[in-house]
Amino acid sequence: MVYITASKSHQLRSRVYLRFYRFSDASSHNPVRHFCLTISKDDQVPGQSSFSDQIQNQNTHVDEQSKPESPDNVDTGQTARDRRTPRGKHLNPEKLEDVICRMMANRAWTTRLQNSIRNLVPQFDHVLVCNVLDSARNSDHALQFFRWVERAGLIRHDRDTHMKIIERLGQASKLNHARCILLDMAEKGVEWDEDMFVVIIDSYGKEGIVQESVKLFQKMKELGVKRTVKSYDTLFKVIFRRGRYMMAKRYFNKMLQEGFTPTRHTYNIMLWGFFLCQKIDSANRFYEDMRSRGIMPDVVTYNTMINGFYRVKKIEEAEKFFVEMKGRNISPTVISYTTMIKGYVSVSKVDDALRMFEEMKSFDIKPNATTYTTLLPGLCDAMKMSEARIILKEMVEKHISPNDNSIFTRLLNCQCKSGDLAAATDVLEAMIRMRIPTEAGHYGALIENFCKANIYDRAVKLLDKLIEKEIILRPQSTLEMESNAYNPMIEYLCNYGQTEKAETLFRQLMKKGVQDPIAFNNLIRGHSKEGSPDSAFEMLKIMIRRGVPSQADSYKLLIESFLKKGEPADAKMALDSMIENGHVPDSAVYRTVMESLLKDERIQTASRVMKTMLEKGVNENMDIIAMILEALLMRGHVEEAIGRIELLMHSGCAADIDSLLSVLCKRGKTLAALKLLDFALERDFTIEFSSYDNVLDSLLAAGKTLNAYSILCKITEKGGVTDRSSCEDLIRTLNQEGNSKQADILSRMIMGREKGHSNRAKWKKQIFATS
Repeated sequence: MVYITASKSHQLRSRVYLRFYRFSDASSHNPVRHFCLTISKDDQVPGQSSFSDQIQNQNTHVDEQSKPESPDNVDTGQTARDRRTPRGKHLNPEKLEDVICRMMANRAWTTRLQNSIRNLVPQFDHVLVCNVLDSARNSDHALQFFRWVERAGLIRHDRDTHMKIIERLGQASKLNHARCILLDMAEKGVEWDEDMFVVIIDSYGKEGIVQESVKLFQKMKELGVKRTVKSYDTLFKVIFRRGRYMMAKRYFNKMLQEGFTPTRHTYNIMLWGFFLCQKIDSANRFYEDMRSRGIMPDVVTYNTMINGFYRVKKIEEAEKFFVEMKGRNISPTVISYTTMIKGYVSVSKVDDALRMFEEMKSFDIKPNATTYTTLLPGLCDAMKMSEARIILKEMVEKHISPNDNSIFTRLLNCQCKSGDLAAATDVLEAMIRMRIPTEAGHYGALIENFCKANIYDRAVKLLDKLIEKEIILRPQSTLEMESNAYNPMIEYLCNYGQTEKAETLFRQLMKKGVQDPIAFNNLIRGHSKEGSPDSAFEMLKIMIRRGVPSQADSYKLLIESFLKKGEPADAKMALDSMIENGHVPDSAVYRTVMESLLKDERIQTASRVMKTMLEKGVNENMDIIAMILEALLMRGHVEEAIGRIELLMHSGCAADIDSLLSVLCKRGKTLAALKLLDFALERDFTIEFSSYDNVLDSLLAAGKTLNAYSILCKITEKGGVTDRSSCEDLIRTLNQEGNSKQADILSRMIMGREKGHSNRAKWKKQIFATS
């Protein structure tokens, strides 16, 4: 009978079951009507939609009152063309047990579901029940069904149904349920047999519960269940798995006392167990005892001995048994040869392992995946990479995939280490041909070594595949790309105008949690060199947000890129970020930013950069500072300019006040000149008398007589000297404007000054600048 694949819950469609076995009257008992169309909301599993909902979602509308109950009239939601069976193919009905199992999987176990199963099956038999127990999606469904059919009086369980449920529960580690069902069999009139106890003893042993296995073994005698060597063999395996070899010896002796003769299988288990517990002497004694009883070893016995001695690194003993096996005309199997190869590899005798490998092929014994997986690591350890390449080619030709895919990582690394990059590339191609999932680490190993060999074009091609297929982002990946692989690649791409591709790679790596400062800084440099400072600044923001340390050189390139693009304000922002992150720009960086800001007429922004520079102790670029001060004064930002001059004074530098006064006077900025001169007098700066005269002349020319009078008084009080003609002009102007009092005061001040000083030479007052 051909199976019809059961759809998943979200893909279920209404089905037409043309005929079912075990139906007595199809017209009176229509399974399609009861199974597909009479489902209420009470039967729905939480989080799942019912069959009726899914049918409605697929635009399938069935009116039970207007249509007859014949299956031929049920609309399945498909067109006639879709329903038509292809020529030469005939649809067979779905097995009844599969329908029941699907119903239990898709619906909650309720009375309504139980009634649906009753209506589906006219009469239950033991074969159907066993098939349902075997095909149930999980052990819970099987146990519910097992209990229900008996409790509902649909069937009386026999030995086979009990055996099947005990096996299912044992496989699912539901051992208490299995034990209860087993011990309750007597009440139902079903006889026990040894096989049932063997199954549950073995199940307890696999869970590591040795004491329960022993109790059940002993209970067999109490319940009158006949024990044979089979029960003892199962118990021996359980005991040896827990390393309790002394207990195994005691039960072996007990088996002999009860008159049971051990079989070859029994001795094979005992030998396996003693080697597992590394009791070599006991294994040898039991081997001799086996021979003394006339039980001749078979291939399993020899394989067990060979495997046991190789595990304890006694390869000579393993060789002895291998030779003995062949001497007794027992043909070694692939297991025998693979075990010998594994033994030779474990003691670094790779040449002997290769000899054994060739020998097995000469006897037409085909190596399996375990053989190859055993041999290849030994070849890698011995750096026999040419032989490894031949073995790998043979695996690809025979389509034999290794049991452990990590061997490809070792092959890749070893081939790269040997310098054979072509062979390393073959390893990656072999993985692709054998449909073994490639991971970022495999590509990374090749990319790293291509970069070391300066074969960047090959590395870029591999990188393109890596990015295109988004191999880095695969959630099942366990082998990540290392920094010594992606950093050289990113650096190369950034140096050769492919920073965008490098960023695509690194953004995929960032999604996997990579925060490599070298890669970040390379990307910033790359974008800056390529004239994309905005992209560079975006990477810089990510670095700052994630707390990744940056480099001063990256900032310098970013600032230069912004300036080349004509964006000095952004350059200033990058400079601020540079300082905030603990880097100290040199004077050249400050100079280029201030020059660009001045050129862009961003005077106050340039002034703030100058302030930052002075606060950081950089006392250079005085010519640019003078230009900024002059621009501030010319724009009317006198207070800001005076503040910067004062900052200069505290930094141990002095502004050229005379030059600034001269420029301001020439350009008619008399009020700015007046404020600057007033500040200079308050701070006792040294001023040339010509600067005084220039300011006074400018004030008089601008008609600011009282301002001129005020500043001249201050000059006189500070002992400063001006030209007498300027003073006389001012006195005359004051009188003309009706300010005779001020003129009189000024005249007396001048006369008093002349009496106190004998010469008219230029006078300078000494000041001491404090920092």
